[in-house]
Amino acid sequence: MGKKLKELAGSVTENQLASTVKESAQQIWLAGLGAFAKAQEEGGKVFDALVKEGESIQSRTRKITDERIAQVAGKAAGTWDRLEQVFEDRVARALGSLGVPSKQDIDRLSKRVVELSAAVQALTEGKASVKAEATPEEQDESPAAETPAKPSTRKPAARTAAAKPVPPVTPADVLNTIPQAGE
Repeated sequence: MGKKLKELAGSVTENQLASTVKESAQQIWLAGLGAFAKAQEEGGKVFDALVKEGESIQSRTRKITDERIAQVAGKAAGTWDRLEQVFEDRVARALGSLGVPSKQDIDRLSKRVVELSAAVQALTEGKASVKAEATPEEQDESPAAETPAKPSTRKPAARTAAAKPVPPVTPADVLNTIPQAGE
């Protein structure tokens, strides 16, 4: 383009030179607009292609990340369960060393209390039935019936037992009376 201008400049008048420069500037301007339009057209396609590629990479990354998070969460849950078990064991050991009964001890005690309650109930019902079996005729024939004026010096068994102070029973005493699994 520069050569063309020099050739024209040597043999052409000023009007022709101005016209040639104007024409060259017009061609440059149109070439720039064409390049801009082409870049804009191609740029949109490139931009869309980049967006699609980004979406693809994002979905793959999200999938891998979710898998890793699930693995780490599983490991953390397992570790938490082990930590919880260690804590429970240590607390149980500490309570045991302080003499605090465990759940199994309480369960054994409850079972033993039920058994003893049933035995006491059976004994109580047995004494009541023995007293009920004595007929009024047998009571009239007893030595007490022959001498009604003489007061009895003997106290009933129930009163004697109630009059004696009963020492307090501790959980350790009750645990000692329970037969162990090996016995």
